Order: sequence, then structure tokens, then C-alpha cells
Amino acid sequence: MPHFTNLLLRNIISRNLFDTAKRKQCLQYLKTLRTLQYDGFKTIYLGEAEIPESLVTGEDFNDGYYIQTPTWCIVHAGGSQGWVPWKYRMFLRDELCVKQEDNLFFEFCDAAKKAYGRCAIVVKERRLQDEMGPKEDKESVINLTSIMCCPEVAKSCGHELLSLPSPYNYLNPLDTAWSFLKWFIINNRKEFCLQSIDSVCSYQYILLSDLISKGIDRINPSKWKTLTNKVRRWENYYLGKFS
Repeated sequence: MPHFTNLLLRNIISRNLFDTAKRKQCLQYLKTLRTLQYDGFKTIYLGEAEIPESLVTGEDFNDGYYIQTPTWCIVHAGGSQGWVPWKYRMFLRDELCVKQEDNLFFEFCDAAKKAYGRCAIVVKERRLQDEMGPKEDKESVINLTSIMCCPEVAKSCGHELLSLPSPYNYLNPLDTAWSFLKWFIINNRKEFCLQSIDSVCSYQYILLSDLISKGIDRINPSKWKTLTNKVRRWENYYLGKFS
């Protein structure tokens, strides 16, 4: 019994230490972000969303049979002024399509500079796991599915790259924007579907690009303003609580 109690206490202590470290990390992130904002940097959130084929087609695979279907990955960014005026990218993700785009982050940073000037680019924490690389590289490069976000590339365009600590992902309004997009796809996919029937088979064509573009357009600057204001209220709360 004492041994079991010690195990419980050890887990509780470890958890408290983890929470304390993450709170400090969140506070450091928020202080850095506010400093940049006071210096005139615009805050934009860069991220990606996975759109499985079943979400687009409406197929239900809950009958006990697992079928591996393609997944599309959308990369885009937005902030209080709406979506960043940059042509978002959509990649097909499967075992045959795993190549990362080397120059995409620079292209994005250049477009953000032309639109807003200096920006604080926020990306959710997902470190590049490369045990063979230098420690400083592992801590600085943020690895998304399709692109690598490098602080040096951001700085070359006058921006700063910030990593949002993973337990506080809801401080990124982009996640809610992706949810809006997915609900739009579910509720409107039939309007972007074409049916073709011949003597043998029936075909269904989905205008995926049009469906995604229309869904993104529906998340207008007014909605973005609401999302970012909600995030700012949480930021103010944590700045007061963790300081």
C-alpha cells in the first residue's frame, strides 16, 4: 500500500511540475507576443487542417470495415483582419505524397510583409524531431505536415516566428476557423456534387477546390475579429493569472 501511495504522489508531483513549466512557457509566449504587438507587429496565425475524403463525400465507414482514404491538408493563415491575402495551399496526404515544400514558408512571409509589414507569425508547437541535428535547430524550426517554419526565414522578411505551447492551442483562433470550414463542407457538399450515370456505372464528381474556396470565403473578417477578440480575452486572463 505505501508503495502504491508513493507511485500516486510521484505522478502528482510530476504532473504539477509539468503544469508549472507549461504555464511559464505560456507566460513567456504571451509577454513576447504583447511586446511585439506594442512595437507595431501584426499578429497572424499560420496552420493547417486535415480534410479526410469521407468528410467531403459523406461516406460512412462505421460498419466495421476500415478503408484507408486520401486526406487533404490545407495550409493557410489569418488574423484580426481576416485571412492573409495569400493563395492558400492544399496538399494530398498519403504514403505517396509526403514531400515538404521548401520555399513555401518564404513565399508566405513575403506575402505577409507586402500586406501588413512586420508580423508576429504564430504557429502551434510541433518541434522538428531530428536527433541527429544540432540542439538549437531542433528548438527553433517548427515542423508542419507540409512546410517547415524557420525563424531565420521569418526574420529575413522582418517577421518574428512564435511557437504557441501545445496545452494552450485554443489561444489560436485558426482552429475554430478550421471547424467552421469543416461544418461548411458537411452542410454544403451536395451543392458542389455532380452526378453522371451511364449504362454500367454511376459516378459522383465533387468540385473540391470550389467547395474549399467557398467555405474559406464564408469565414469573413467580421468572424475573424470575433475569434481573435475571444483569444485576446483568454490572453489577458492568463497574463493576470500566471504573472
